Amino acid sequence: MNSTTVRNLLVRGMLAGLAAGVLALVVAYLLGEPYVDKAIAFEEAHSHEHEMEVVSRSLQSTAGLATGVLIYGVAFGGIAALAYCFALGRVGRFSPRATALLLSGAALLTVYVVPFLKYPANPPAVGDHDTIAKRTTLFFLMTVLGVLLAVAAVIAGKRLAPGLGSWYATVVAVLGFTVVIGLAYAFLPAVNEVPAAFRAALLWRFRLSSIALQITMWAAFGLVFGELAERLLNPKPAAIPTGTTVTASR
Repeated sequence: MNSTTVRNLLVRGMLAGLAAGVLALVVAYLLGEPYVDKAIAFEEAHSHEHEMEVVSRSLQSTAGLATGVLIYGVAFGGIAALAYCFALGRVGRFSPRATALLLSGAALLTVYVVPFLKYPANPPAVGDHDTIAKRTTLFFLMTVLGVLLAVAAVIAGKRLAPGLGSWYATVVAVLGFTVVIGLAYAFLPAVNEVPAAFRAALLWRFRLSSIALQITMWAAFGLVFGELAERLLNPKPAAIPTGTTVTASR
């Protein structure tokens, strides 16, 4: 794949990430923000310390939220486009559109679902301020581990395929990925800092809204980027106008 194609895919990936970010922003605002407000109300009701807001809550839930989600979408769209350039043709004989959807599903699994199952998202009022660095490090470590193990599983599956066949090689690779992730879950420290008085229903709904945001983001990216990549890599031949006579030159 030449540099011009890579650059064009990178631009399309960032545009697809921006489009996916817009849809994710709608989900975050409509589903996530009401639960954030309720969690903040809980924190204010149970805290004896009242800190002065540097940025107002209304600004956080509008411009701040939009900035964060859109930058996230563009950044991960660019990264996913570069990963797509590497994966295209190496993970199987899939079309550009199908490869984009497969990559989006893998990104959702490794970048979000794998770390989420061990260290799920929490709203405000959940978590000790003194342990935020530790919790961030553990989440990032789980994310990196998920990505590296997914890459290792793909490589192992391709190497096992000639001897076991594609089906059994895929099963072995997936089982290996699952076992190692399970061991990581078992040995990495758990973090449970949910206050006893915090409503379980509120926590659960916040986490569901977080999952919905990520599914929206990566599903939209896969569909949009897949279409853009398909048009770039497999352009349709120009249609010949009706009634035009094509003459062959000798």
